[in-house]
Formats: sequence, structure tokens, C-alpha cells
Amino acid sequence: MTRNDPTVRRPAPADAPVLVVTADEHLLATLLPLAAAADVAPTVARDPLSALRAWARAPVVLVGADLAEEMVRHAPEPRAHCFVVTTGPAPHELFRTTLRLGGEQVVELPGSSAWFVELLADLTERQPGRARVVGVIGGTGGAGTTTFACALGQWAARSAPAVVIDCDPQGPGLDRMLGVERREGFRWDALCQTTGRLSARALREALPHTGQLGVLSWYVDGRVQSLQAFAVREALSAARRGHAVVVVDLPRSPDALVDEVAARCDQLLVMTVGSVVGVAGAARMRARFADHPDIGAVLRGEAFSVTDVQRAAGLPVLAQMRDQRGLAEAVDLGLGPLRTFRGPLARAVARVLGDVPDPQAGAGEAA
Repeated sequence: MTRNDPTVRRPAPADAPVLVVTADEHLLATLLPLAAAADVAPTVARDPLSALRAWARAPVVLVGADLAEEMVRHAPEPRAHCFVVTTGPAPHELFRTTLRLGGEQVVELPGSSAWFVELLADLTERQPGRARVVGVIGGTGGAGTTTFACALGQWAARSAPAVVIDCDPQGPGLDRMLGVERREGFRWDALCQTTGRLSARALREALPHTGQLGVLSWYVDGRVQSLQAFAVREALSAARRGHAVVVVDLPRSPDALVDEVAARCDQLLVMTVGSVVGVAGAARMRARFADHPDIGAVLRGEAFSVTDVQRAAGLPVLAQMRDQRGLAEAVDLGLGPLRTFRGPLARAVARVLGDVPDPQAGAGEAA
């Protein structure tokens, strides 16, 4: 398909309103307060011809059961995020009509009200497209995995909402590294006690923040020492929907859940140091995640060349960096590893994220 192919489903404009297609006043009286609770102001079309004018532009289309069959007869183009809405139990024929319309599912109100509000809030988020999820794992201990994960988050949050997720209960804690350990907000123990779908907005607003960077980590007293698979899946899904960049700090432990989270990452970074042990550890991680479509190494130190590490570990080296001067002091002051957006650490995270740092950023600073 080409860019001009009319069959390509293009995303709706971010500022287009939700479209409600119904002439049922009772349904509107039920639906509109729920839309308001999701901070959504929809456009109402009371007949199919009016609906067709906004059908392709709306981020979400809600078709009332009263007009669903008539909409099918007008054959609107297939689109994502189309739902058929009814008050009370749906008759069997409505499910068949929904399939013919290309709708994702039937929503029964008021029984599904809470889920429906979260759905609208998520689908109308203003995040541009699908978030990038970057996993960071150490080839060996002491490779600087948590430091690099925090730095990635800090760099990404300069321009858009980002979140760092701490999946290592035995690590130093991303909240400590970023100076938010005493701020109010959700930690893993709260999420591990929740059930059901987690909305992107709820997660983003509940986490402790520093600027545009949210942090999902562990309580200081370490109440939770293991992750629940359902909580990790929901947190990752909500984080992806509500942020531009998601960074996941992964432990090296041979755990099925760690392997699953790594598989959900768009990109996997293996942190390694320039030593025989470090390169051997990176090679083992390469073997462990051999099926990952986008895996690369970040090399600390200059004892080995990039070419040698790539040949020995079987991994592309995405960035090589010297140690950052004043790193420990910046973390102790609660500023995070990127005290300023300059120096070897900043240049490395910029390269990994595909940004072009200021060419004068490192001028006058010892590497």
C-alpha cells in the first residue's frame, strides 16, 4: 500500500471530537454524563447521513443500538475504535449487527459505566501515537543499568511525558535515583492490590513525578519483594497509552516474567562494561534474548573498542561512554543522574533515543 492508498486507515486528528450516533434520548441521558466524567465533549449525530460527515475524523465512534442497523445499510468505511452502545442487556441480533458494522464490541450501560469512562479517557488521550518502550538490563552486576534507565527517562521527559518502571525489587530503586522517594504516589504494592483495567490517565496522575517524568518503583521499606504478572501487564499497557516514552529497568534474574516484559519492549538495551567479564555477560544476554527484534548494547569504558565488543558479544553497540563526572553527587542531591543535559551520559542517551544533542553540550567538560 502507498501513502495515497484510500484503504490505509489514517489516525484521526488529535482535536477531533468523539462522535455519538443516536436518536435515543434515554441513551444520550445515560451516555453524556459518562463522557463528561472522562473529560470528553462529543458531537451528536441523530441520523446516519450526519454521522458519515464525521465518521473518519472522530477518534472514537459510539453508535446507539437504535441506529446501528441503519448505519450498516449506509456502509461506512471500516475504522478502529467503533463501539455499539445500548442501555440494558443487548439482544443477540445486536452482536451480529456490530460485527457487520465493524464495531469492536457492544457496550451495555449502565452496567459497564466505570469501564466505559476509562475507555473514553484512554482513547482520547492526546499522546501522539504509540509510546516507545525501552527495556534496560545489565550484562553483569554494576553495569549501571538503573543509572542509564533513569537518564533515558530524564532525557525523554524534556519534551513529552515519560515514565520509568522499576521491575527490580533488589535494585537501588528508581525513585531514590531520581529523588522522589518521599513524594506521594502509587508504588508497586498499591498496583499489585488492584484488579481490572488500569487507565492511562489514572496511572499517569497517580505516580510520583519530577517534571514530566513519572516513576513507578517500590516503597522505601521494601514491603513488596516480587511482582504480580497481572499488575505488570496492566502497568505497561497503561504506561504505553499515556506516555511518549516508557523505560523499564529489568533485573538479570532468570525469571519468566522478566522474559515476558523484555518481549513487550520495542527495544532492549544490554548494559555492559569494557572488560572480559562484562562482554561475556553481554554475550549471555544476547543468547537469552536471541529472538528479540531490536536488541543492542551500551558500553561503559574504553578498554575495548566498539568493534571488538560487537564481534565478541554478537550485539550492535549503540553507544559507548566514559564515566560521568559528578554522577554520585547529582544522585545524592536528588537531581537524578542527568544533573545537566550535557556530558558523556547525556550524549549516550541522546544517541540511543535518536536525538541530536547540542554540539556545544560537552564543551569544556571533562569526559
